[in-house]
Amino acid sequence: MSKHTRLTALSALALVIFAGQALAHAHLTESVPADKATVAVSPDELDLHFSEELDLKFSGAKIIGPDKASVKTGDAMLMDDGKTLMVPLPEKLDPGAYEVEWHVLSTDGHKTKGAYGFTVKP
Repeated sequence: MSKHTRLTALSALALVIFAGQALAHAHLTESVPADKATVAVSPDELDLHFSEELDLKFSGAKIIGPDKASVKTGDAMLMDDGKTLMVPLPEKLDPGAYEVEWHVLSTDGHKTKGAYGFTVKP
């Protein structure tokens, strides 16, 4: 086997291994409110839909308000066969921009995290 062929084969193998690992994590597939959305009314909850089942004990979300302060949330729960993290918002959100920072642990043990934003219309 030539040096070039061996290098190509090793590169292809590495690509398959790393691509398989990336697919094994829970990815945010949809959120309500959606990323970059402007909503007319304060939502009662956040619904974060993921590609895999989650472990609730190690999953959650933090909401940062327009004044950069944390927003009070209720206890998160799982819905939709464990793939949706529902975070209650017991108090009405004031108008402005909000950042949602989430972290999850899928049931296969992989951690992921991310953030997105939405706006409550004045």
